[in-house]
Amino acid sequence: MTAFIGVLMLDTRFERIQGDAGNPESYHRAARTRTIENADSTLIVHNGQPAPALLAAFCDAARSLESEGAVALTSTCGFLITAQQAIASSVRIPVMVSALTLFPLVRAIHGEKPIGILTASSEQLGSKVLDAAGIVPGQARIAGLQDVEAFAACFLAPKQQQCISLDRQAIEEAVVAKATALCHDNPELSAILLECGNLPPYAESIRTATGKPVYSILDGARLIAA
Repeated sequence: MTAFIGVLMLDTRFERIQGDAGNPESYHRAARTRTIENADSTLIVHNGQPAPALLAAFCDAARSLESEGAVALTSTCGFLITAQQAIASSVRIPVMVSALTLFPLVRAIHGEKPIGILTASSEQLGSKVLDAAGIVPGQARIAGLQDVEAFAACFLAPKQQQCISLDRQAIEEAVVAKATALCHDNPELSAILLECGNLPPYAESIRTATGKPVYSILDGARLIAA
């Protein structure tokens, strides 16, 4: 049996391009995805835990992937940080369902300086999410993409309203603009952390534009499944 990284997926229909956390080819070793039925992004991208039935479904999927040979588990949505403890407790293998888990490590690596966070929705990245990640608000500078039409129409809309094919160029330009503005407004930033699992395809463009190190859930996957 070939060992693999298990990827817990939201229930979506948009295109998963190379670099997206939901594309198995994005990982450094074999990966296998598992969609959690009814885990619509509108129910997960919010300031709190998933509903009990959804949380149980994520834990069930985690156990199923473990039984199939997964050596580590991750996910496609950083807002699942509020479910990190429950999912990790349900299996015996390493689990990192959110790039936000990396925040304390990234901050320590860069001398305890503030970190920029690019998120799918700064409106929903509230105290419950930050607390679950161990992030003190003053340690982070946050920019959201909820006001970017090309992004929101794919990733934040209800499943049946999501664009199937995404406009990669428009999204990339918007993401880079957000990152650049975040760094311009906060020159003290030492690095950028990508909360959203749909953002890693643009990590290199963000690095080039800002000159800052960029971290994502794919780096977390490398850490827990070396």
